[in-house]
Amino acid sequence: MSPLPSSASLSEAPPAPGAVPVRSPLHVSSPHESGLKHTSGEALYVDDLPAPRDLVTGHIVTSPHAHARLGRVDVTRARALPGVLAVLSAQDIPGHNQVGPVIHDEPLLAEGEVHFVGQAVALVLAESADVARRAAALVDVEYTPLPALLTIPAAVAAGAFLSDPHVIRQGDAEAALAAAPVRVSGECATGAQDHFYLETQVSLAAPGEDGTVHVWCSTQHPTEVQTLVAEVLGLGRNGVVVEVPRMGGGFGGKETQAAPFACLAALGARATGRPVKVWLNRDQDMASTGKRHPFWGRYDAGLDAEGRLLALKVELVSDGGWSTDLSRAILDRALFHLDNAYFIPALHFTGRVARTNLPSNTAFRGFGGPQGMFVMEEMLNHAAERLGLDPAVLRERNYYGEAPRHTTPYGQPVVGNRLPRIHAELLASSDYVRRRAEIEAFNAASRWTKRGIGLQPVKFGISFTTSFLNQAGALVMLYTDGSVQLNHGGTEMGQGLHTKMRAVCAHELGVPVERVRVMHTATDKVPNTSATAASSGSDLNGQAVKQACEVLRERLAPVALGLLELNGRDEALARGVVFAAGEISHPARPERTLRFAEVVHAAYLAQLSLSATGYYRTPDITYDRDTGRGKPFHYYAFGAAVVEVELSGLTGEHRVRRVDVLHDVGTSLVPSIDVGQVEGGFVQGLGWLTCEEVLFDGQGRLITHSPDTYKIPSVGDVPEDFRVALLERAPQDNAIHGSKAVGEPPFMLAIGAVTALRHAVSAFGTPGAPVTLASPATPEALLRAVETARTGR
Repeated sequence: MSPLPSSASLSEAPPAPGAVPVRSPLHVSSPHESGLKHTSGEALYVDDLPAPRDLVTGHIVTSPHAHARLGRVDVTRARALPGVLAVLSAQDIPGHNQVGPVIHDEPLLAEGEVHFVGQAVALVLAESADVARRAAALVDVEYTPLPALLTIPAAVAAGAFLSDPHVIRQGDAEAALAAAPVRVSGECATGAQDHFYLETQVSLAAPGEDGTVHVWCSTQHPTEVQTLVAEVLGLGRNGVVVEVPRMGGGFGGKETQAAPFACLAALGARATGRPVKVWLNRDQDMASTGKRHPFWGRYDAGLDAEGRLLALKVELVSDGGWSTDLSRAILDRALFHLDNAYFIPALHFTGRVARTNLPSNTAFRGFGGPQGMFVMEEMLNHAAERLGLDPAVLRERNYYGEAPRHTTPYGQPVVGNRLPRIHAELLASSDYVRRRAEIEAFNAASRWTKRGIGLQPVKFGISFTTSFLNQAGALVMLYTDGSVQLNHGGTEMGQGLHTKMRAVCAHELGVPVERVRVMHTATDKVPNTSATAASSGSDLNGQAVKQACEVLRERLAPVALGLLELNGRDEALARGVVFAAGEISHPARPERTLRFAEVVHAAYLAQLSLSATGYYRTPDITYDRDTGRGKPFHYYAFGAAVVEVELSGLTGEHRVRRVDVLHDVGTSLVPSIDVGQVEGGFVQGLGWLTCEEVLFDGQGRLITHSPDTYKIPSVGDVPEDFRVALLERAPQDNAIHGSKAVGEPPFMLAIGAVTALRHAVSAFGTPGAPVTLASPATPEALLRAVETARTGR
């Protein structure tokens, strides 16, 4: 594993009680604010909260069919079981029976038809989990099976789609393809991926006065949960408070799909007048929730003799599952990231979402970007094999550059392109050229074991592509002892957002981080928030926190000037007040400093407000879907990885020998957090591409529904030699303290493993022959690829 950045050390001794740090906590490595609590078990998640008196368990009755007409739902036997309080179906919902986040095509409880195995049909409410499970088995439901669509080809053949085509075009792609000296075409597909968060879906709802409800939920989007609970119960949104203590992982799986379970818990609380918890075990969670979207892609590319792209046509189809969810926006981002790091003079991209009878697929780290990039990278690998070029050389020849080679397919200029610098620095630090030559020599001498190496660059756009979501709020409160409570609209799912926001707040107020307490995210503190997603949590909430702290500093500055016997009404003097190291001072009185708590207390006595809100919206985000033009991103994050693998031609098993990453996070807010995000994102991407295979049977039932059948990367799969460096001297304009987003971009660095595996597979065959490798590159897929390389069949 990589060492932490040299700017600080996690081994530094903590300050003694009462001591004041001498430097800002920003841009300094530090432990995760809940790290010790995670390891000790002190960290409280929704299921760890003290059980309310008279807690009721909710258990969901689900469909066993992928598609069927729903008939009679007889709950007589279930209700007769001792300990059962109620069994609810769609007719028992007092408000709207809809929980679709964008398009209202998703009933909370099924009506008329069921559309996938695991769809909620009824909710059993009982005194215990055991009674609820037994009662659920007694609910009699009549189904009339209907034909089901279970694959993208089947849906396309049936004309079953959840979206109209989205088209992005530039230049005359057909003419440029026809004139291209080199032409490569093919198809590729990427599979689903389960989020496999450690904490499964869970919600606890408690009824309040006047029909109100308080919901504790493991969600990335408290406001959306608030909205849907209110609509299901027929309440105003002010009648619902949603609180998120923290999440045991989300990765996009709790952006929209936590809401139905919160709505069911709230519905149960309304029906029984008692607190209700709805919690899914691992099998239930995997079987009933959506995954990363599988994608199918077809490409047709034209290049010159040196491998420079001249034209590219791509057709994409994603598997949205049974309902829309966020599938349209995910497809859009896949199209936006088809170009990845490369300039394409002429192009024609088109994409559409297919509708199948499977769980509704949803957001997942990268949000369609990985699936789009994969198509481009497979095409480049194919072209490199055709031309006999090192794929790293081919990639470098196609990078975005100076005008006119700087415009994306949708018309946004690539500003501040750091990839050429990253490419040069990483190839040097990883010793790529020497190692590739050594690998060729090794492969020539080794019959059954081959090695491969691959370079993967990434350019990833940062912002919600739905422009109105790019906003955030914060509420900062000072107490007369100088301690601080920080509320912001982002949710903590282990990614370190609270650690960064705490550092921002402490820096802005000039207090030790220990004096800042980050509160649970709650809709009664910060309203109308966006999801913590799109890698924008720090960007959006950080700016809102900063603004709230600036308001408080402006209020405190005149008070401090008065205590320093300076003119508190002098605006120029007020701007010179310094907040740092737990003290407040001014250059005009260098001999005297004030304690932060002293000034806050004086402000209280002067009857000044000691709380402030902050708000931020990202400027100039626009996109016209009809024309395929606009500026959907605030900026781009860049990175690259060199991946080396070793492959057994006898078993198809492989291991990752070494990974070198150089990633652009701007001027990191907390480097240790960002290094962890890069490492985790890469390993999760490695899982998607090499071992995480989601399989359904012919009836639409999930086969890989637990850890015994679904393999995620373990500690043994992490490369032993894992070198992560953050790009230095790379501040980002117009972002919080010069930083850049880091959540999603590193995920796609793992595509370099596919390039490396293709290199290893090719060594078993004739030089220059194309490689056929399915995704994910499981041992079975790799063994088939090796056999094809050997035999040409």
